[in-house]
Amino acid sequence: MTTVNVHEAKSQLSRLLAQVEAGEEVIIARNGKPVAQLVACEPKPKRQFGTMKGLISIDERFFEPLPEEELELWGV
Repeated sequence: MTTVNVHEAKSQLSRLLAQVEAGEEVIIARNGKPVAQLVACEPKPKRQFGTMKGLISIDERFFEPLPEEELELWGV
């Protein structure tokens, strides 16, 4: 783990990012006190269309109009 001050972090950001990409953690400090931690981001998995297929079903009642009492509760 590397610790750098703010000035060095600003002037050496590309080098620090390369270290983070290589798996190292970098701490940025102000006046010797740790303020921030640079760590690699985990890529978000791509969403796959249809992953809920077969797990959800919509009843035909879903498309029926709501009763007047319920519409009043919604302010409609």
